[in-house]
Amino acid sequence: MVAVPTVTGSVDSADLGRVLAHEHIFVVGEEYRQNYQSDWDEETKVAEAVADLGELPGLGIDTILDPTVIGLGRYLPRVQRVAEQVDLNIVVATGVYTYNEIPFQFHHTGPGLLFDVPEPLTELFVKDLTEGISDTGVRAGFLKCAIEEQGLTPGVERVMRAVAQAHVRTGAPITVHTNPHTQSGLVAQRVLAEEGADLGKVVIGHSGDTTDVDYLCRVADAGSYLGMDRFGLDVLLPFEDRVATVLELLRRGYAERMVLAHDASCFIDWFDPEAKRQVVPRWNFRHISEDVIPALLEGGASEGDIDTMLVDNPRRYFE
Repeated sequence: MVAVPTVTGSVDSADLGRVLAHEHIFVVGEEYRQNYQSDWDEETKVAEAVADLGELPGLGIDTILDPTVIGLGRYLPRVQRVAEQVDLNIVVATGVYTYNEIPFQFHHTGPGLLFDVPEPLTELFVKDLTEGISDTGVRAGFLKCAIEEQGLTPGVERVMRAVAQAHVRTGAPITVHTNPHTQSGLVAQRVLAEEGADLGKVVIGHSGDTTDVDYLCRVADAGSYLGMDRFGLDVLLPFEDRVATVLELLRRGYAERMVLAHDASCFIDWFDPEAKRQVVPRWNFRHISEDVIPALLEGGASEGDIDTMLVDNPRRYFE
């Protein structure tokens, strides 16, 4: 058992309960919001998030992991306001979300660059994990990076190696946004391992976007968790296929290598809210409790399988 930092204080890993391993509260481009979203109402957005997340304890969910990092518009004081009003553990991450270039705040500073200093990304991540994010007093509980169909660009690789280095120094686990159709989870595992990362402390995110079970088994056999974490995004893969893939992995004995989530958010400014509701009506925090678990049980999963994916695996991820 270990202490896991949450937005409102540390909890014992044994007390995390049922965990949704990849959810967002706010995904907001702050520069765009401050300049162009004149209709933004902070009080309304916080109240709506409290209402959304406040439903989860009644649906059997105790904890969410929120991998909203640099590049996704994380603003922790807003998250703190929400966390103070819900009976839910919220664990936040540190890292950088990029498919290509490094943010310009780090573009010219680092080993061998114009300003030649030790990797500032690693130092930032370690500080967020050990001391706290900015002056909020909230420590990150895990690390986040991404690799998409663009592949291992120089910027993506630099972030990934910095994440691995921070993991080695702190022991904090890692979540990677991947594109399973390009099998980028295997690339991420290779790069992380080259930096000494423990692949057993890594979630290969968005693995549930594919039905290529052989690829998923290769990822799991290397030791990592499979993030079956986009339930509700039926536009990317139908609900029935997502459920069938989890059931096949359970049949093959991979219950201990999967975690579940939606990759949903209380508010995301990437889409028009009404259009989002029409295109992906089940992309919300309730979907796993209300629809996915019953479908898995009906398909042959056991209650023990559900607890393994929602309780035991997230606990081991931190321990």
